Amino acid sequence: MKQLYLKYRHYYKDNFHLAYPVVISQLGHTLVALSDSIIIGHTGKVPLAAVSLGNSLFSIFMVTGIGMSYGLTPLIAQENGRGNKKAIGHLLSHSLIINMVVGFLLSTVIYFGSSHLELLKQEADVAAQARPFLRYLGFSFIPLMLFLSFKQFAEGLGFTRQAMNISIIGNVINIIIGITLVYGLFGMPRMGVVGVGIATFTDRLIMGITMSFYVLKSPRFKPYLQSFGFRHLEWTSVKKILGIGTPVALQYIFEISAFSGAAVIVGWMGAAELAAHQIALSLAAMTYMMASGISAAAGIKSGNNFGKKDYHALRHSAIASYHMVLVLMGTTALMFMLFKNLLPAMYINDPQVITIAAGLLVIAAFFQLFDGTQVVGLGILRGLGDVKMPTFITLLAYWGIGIPLGYVLGIKMGYGVEGVWWALLLGLLTASVLLFFRFHIKSRKLVATS
Repeated sequence: MKQLYLKYRHYYKDNFHLAYPVVISQLGHTLVALSDSIIIGHTGKVPLAAVSLGNSLFSIFMVTGIGMSYGLTPLIAQENGRGNKKAIGHLLSHSLIINMVVGFLLSTVIYFGSSHLELLKQEADVAAQARPFLRYLGFSFIPLMLFLSFKQFAEGLGFTRQAMNISIIGNVINIIIGITLVYGLFGMPRMGVVGVGIATFTDRLIMGITMSFYVLKSPRFKPYLQSFGFRHLEWTSVKKILGIGTPVALQYIFEISAFSGAAVIVGWMGAAELAAHQIALSLAAMTYMMASGISAAAGIKSGNNFGKKDYHALRHSAIASYHMVLVLMGTTALMFMLFKNLLPAMYINDPQVITIAAGLLVIAAFFQLFDGTQVVGLGILRGLGDVKMPTFITLLAYWGIGIPLGYVLGIKMGYGVEGVWWALLLGLLTASVLLFFRFHIKSRKLVATS
């Protein structure tokens, strides 16, 4: 163990300093949904189920946006490794246009799609309260994409702390406004579910404006922004960004939509089961976003080393990232097991919901390691520009195995919500193993050729 640590000590240190701000920043996306669930959970299981439904559906769109914005980061990291500053500002211009178009289009889809929640066969009261909440989430999508555009640019260059600071401040604002509007404090009307929607929109609007102002005005970015502008746009640059961003978005969509699809299946079982699913999922999603922060940092390092053609450092840095995520997710798995009854009580006082959620957290503890290693594998391969085969792997794992098996176990065989979650665990295991072998083979070939 000591020899292993000494071998990778340098990479642990470098990866940690790059990763921890990204972890906190990524965690911010999930903490918005987590704080919404905690704030609204004490008003009843129907409002909590409505927030669960809204967040589950919105998460599909949110990860699409995150994935599209990730098309910029490995390209920035590779060009930075080559010392090509002119190309970096040029890439930002094109990425910003792509992301804002995506933000507007998906926001429009969310708004009109929210009028047809009855097609998902959810309980009428749940759908009625979820509709306005989902619309506010849709409005927040455009400033979210603005934030992500400049965040990925800064992180691709290795500057990760400012996005972390902005995310922390944004989450504090979200909690304060959410509590105020949900419970009608300080003379404000009691808004319930709508209140957390308004809070989320306000939070993301402030974050988007602040992050863009920071990048455009900070002296540290001026050398990289000399070619930033919209006069000389090129289709080749758009294709390059979309060539990575679109498959990455699909990777996120296949995984997150599987959990959202699971929420729809669980919703057929009743409001208590759906509320419990939301509690366990929000906790698992929080640890997943922490792991995705390590994944993002691993992608930046692998992209930078790939640009430098330092393939030995690339492989060692990637393996160090695997070690780090195993430690992180092993710790969270232990916490889920030890506090399986306490954690759900933070959300709701309903004994039935708490009991169901506690059982789901046991299953969530098992899939922590697989969830962490599969997302790190995706990040490392993304840094190498390898996105097509990993996209197929995620499709196979989640929609070829996870959701079909979840329907069979949960509905047809009568194992209920726990059957759905065991099926999702098998999907994560499949993705984790296949992505690791993909990285192992490709990195060994790169080292051999050098």
